Amino acid sequence: MTFQNKRLTGILLTVVVLLLIPFFAMQFTAEVNWSAFDFIVAAVLLFGTGLLIELVLRVVKKRNHRIIICLGILAALFLLWVELAVGIFGSPIAGS
Repeated sequence: MTFQNKRLTGILLTVVVLLLIPFFAMQFTAEVNWSAFDFIVAAVLLFGTGLLIELVLRVVKKRNHRIIICLGILAALFLLWVELAVGIFGSPIAGS
């Protein structure tokens, strides 16, 4: 197995582990109430972000450019996640 394949496996396993957190939390408390659609959206966002960062790591050669682009991708994920969770910007995608 090559290094790139190991990174892709790591991305997939990370997404699965992150999604297991709310899944198990739902078993113990009523405070966490995710539907199947929530899990699908979260999986697409997390896996898509991981793949986009993997693409940047494979294509961009300069280390500083890699870091800046990856931070931008993570910032976009964070802002979209917050918007979907609480509608901080009041956009239509948050149901506001």
